[in-house]
Amino acid sequence: MYPSAIVEKTIAENIDIIGICDHNSSENAEYVIKAAEGRPLVVFPGMEITTSEEAHVVALFEKIDELYGLQELIYASLSGMNREEIFGCQPIVNELDEVEGFNDRLLIGSTSLSLYETVEAIHSFNGAAIAAHIDRESFSVLGQLGFIPSDCRFNALEISRISAKEARIQYPEFSSYSFVTSSDAHFIIDIGTKPSTIHMQEPTVPELKMALRNLEGRCIEE
Repeated sequence: MYPSAIVEKTIAENIDIIGICDHNSSENAEYVIKAAEGRPLVVFPGMEITTSEEAHVVALFEKIDELYGLQELIYASLSGMNREEIFGCQPIVNELDEVEGFNDRLLIGSTSLSLYETVEAIHSFNGAAIAAHIDRESFSVLGQLGFIPSDCRFNALEISRISAKEARIQYPEFSSYSFVTSSDAHFIIDIGTKPSTIHMQEPTVPELKMALRNLEGRCIEE
């Protein structure tokens, strides 16, 4: 998943906006942003965080500095060191597809932050908080808890295996939430498999938040 390859594949799929959300890490996001400079693509810096309950939460930000603020908190809440022979290497790759270094933290692990603490931390840095792939049994809020806590201020719920229309039928109890679909791509070939169509005035996270709340003509197509 070199930055240049991500950009080229995304543009080839006619996608206008992409979120770069490594697990419990942010170092690669700025390089994909740089790789997309001057191209018809907006890159939201983000992260996919594993809470203490082993639920995944996607965080999307407008500014890279906001993401870095969250990163400090995540790293302080993440224990263990990566064992490359078991979990593989965790490279940091710049916009020229050159390896800058390696992340030695155990990024596959869980943070010590609860679901509630994670969502509130995302909001404290002006991010959008999305419950990841709720239609999966593993590493989702529903899979781990069996319900969506009412005090967790999610901006949306992500669906990864079915359509939003199918999700409305399967999850009628979540009628107050917006559903977004996503490729959740871990391989280049998966980019663009389940994009969301979003109506916004401009490609920014504040506009995204308005669309997720169906405000002033902004909305998510389902």
